Amino acid sequence: MKIPQHVAIILDGNGRWAKAKGMPRNYGHAQGSKNVETICREAWNMGIKYLTVYAFSTENWKRPDDEVNELMKLLRNYMKTCLKTAEKNHMRVRVIGDKTGLDEDIRNRIDELEKASAHNDGLNFQIAINYGSRDEMVRAMRKMAADRDAGKLGMEDITEETFSSYLDTAEIPDPDLLIRTSGEERLSNFLLWQLAYTEFYFADVHWPDFTKEELAKAIEAYNRRDRRYGGVREE
Repeated sequence: MKIPQHVAIILDGNGRWAKAKGMPRNYGHAQGSKNVETICREAWNMGIKYLTVYAFSTENWKRPDDEVNELMKLLRNYMKTCLKTAEKNHMRVRVIGDKTGLDEDIRNRIDELEKASAHNDGLNFQIAINYGSRDEMVRAMRKMAADRDAGKLGMEDITEETFSSYLDTAEIPDPDLLIRTSGEERLSNFLLWQLAYTEFYFADVHWPDFTKEELAKAIEAYNRRDRRYGGVREE
């Protein structure tokens, strides 16, 4: 079986999972957070080298204040937990998204986590926080424009590869497989540039119920696809 090098996951359905159990939405987010560590471990055991998860989007700020506050509290706790997990499992952790929109203490914890795990040789784990793909591309274009104004970039230098190098995911290969849980079938402004040739898989289970068996089913479906790039079949 061919294992995708890079899997991206939209972690969907935490709130609905909790509601179905008669619990508050924040309970679902907490359980979903715990499941991330499990899937990181299982992905690495299966041979996946890169895993990117959509944790908090730029649009999530529109949710009720109490839910956003609880999500930020959960994020603070998760950063501490992830630091220990990264050390234990030799994961390299990177956060993509607009970090300037986060509170200073969260930015500091992200910086600590990224620096502490920078030389780890296990799973490359990317967490999308305050991330929106359109926002990412606008930020990339602004940086390119600034470099052009400074004489660091000429018009002839602007290529797809150059643009990719200005994105949050620079030096990270594009995903081979995108998984979205909870049965929804949309991208929700996630990795729009990077998903150009990615295979999609939509799981009917909510994220807290997504197990290694569900991950295996997604990879099996990926293997049944006839992967082509510009009309050329992938061998």
